[in-house]
Amino acid sequence: MSLLNHGGHRTSILASDIEDVPALGERLARFPWGLLFLILMVTGIGLGVLYSAVGGGENVSLLLRQLGRFGGALTLMLMLAFVGDYRLFRRYAYVIYGITLLLLILVLIKGSVGMGARRWLDLGLFRFQPSEVMKVALVLALGRYFHDRAISKGVHWRDIWTPAAMILVPLGLIVQQPDLGTAVMVSVVGCVVVFAAGLSWKGVFAGLATLGLSLPMAWNFMHDYQQQRVRTLFFPEEDPLGAGYHIIQSKIAVGSGGVMGKGFMAGSQSHLDFLPERHTDFIFSVLAEEWGFFGALFVLLLYMLIILRGLMISASARDRFGLLVGVGLTALFGIQMVINIGMVLGLLPVVGIPLPLVSYGGSSLLTVMIAMGLLAHISIHSRHAGHSV
Repeated sequence: MSLLNHGGHRTSILASDIEDVPALGERLARFPWGLLFLILMVTGIGLGVLYSAVGGGENVSLLLRQLGRFGGALTLMLMLAFVGDYRLFRRYAYVIYGITLLLLILVLIKGSVGMGARRWLDLGLFRFQPSEVMKVALVLALGRYFHDRAISKGVHWRDIWTPAAMILVPLGLIVQQPDLGTAVMVSVVGCVVVFAAGLSWKGVFAGLATLGLSLPMAWNFMHDYQQQRVRTLFFPEEDPLGAGYHIIQSKIAVGSGGVMGKGFMAGSQSHLDFLPERHTDFIFSVLAEEWGFFGALFVLLLYMLIILRGLMISASARDRFGLLVGVGLTALFGIQMVINIGMVLGLLPVVGIPLPLVSYGGSSLLTVMIAMGLLAHISIHSRHAGHSV
């Protein structure tokens, strides 16, 4: 299956087909204002839920810190959208990937340790998590790789050895930190880009079969606590006060919200300290308990609209690079949302993936806003001149 055809014609891969940088007025007209509105809505809701999760005014400093982070990330998003030439991202995709790879190696040598993992580089004023940036860097590098190769009959196994290495090398470094959640994100997003480039369904099924056969071997390489998380997914009641505590309390919080919720600042599971990590990984449980089924459904609808808008922007991309990068960045956002909500509901193992635009934290927020900025840039330089996508 290939997503590389627009209107029955394969897009050209020549750099000359990319237009010059549009004037500011034209860029403003093409900017995806609808996407920005959805981002602001989800973030606003997230700040409200965060205010409740941290106990209101008692910890307002956390809310202000997150608001400041969003302001900085939003500024970066707009800069990526409006500043520069579309071709620069493609031209320097491998450079960005290579620098990020070196930073991942540096993390293993001199990284800061927190919660039993070595994932951060301490830059003095703040800590930086290179594995988050690798999600975007990998998408750019894979987009460049498939853009540079005119593959007329779909992607076959002989075409994916280099992309596979591009995925597996950072994957191995991230697993060593260890960071199972980000490793899963990097591998899945990379596979989505390869699939979007035209990998046949036969190749997809062969890959899934290979993955299934490799799971027993992968199990032996997992740390004890990672194996425990997988076992807890299926049998959380075996250790209700230990490994199963997070999932059990999260499911109680979600279920107790009912249809309409308990009301703002009225969630008993969170405000009586039963729910752990309620302002980060399990913030969706707070939302579901206080806003109920319809509130959670409304937020999911906003997420779906962001994903739909991302796919629409990707479909309007001027070339193969823009198309694949758009699909990859949209997948990055959507998969992160699915994994977080899946683990909160007890459908997936707890792997420490934050909820996009809602969970407290800086690295993930920055990555998401970089992805949104690049999507907006693709929209500004889309094939549809004179209006936004």
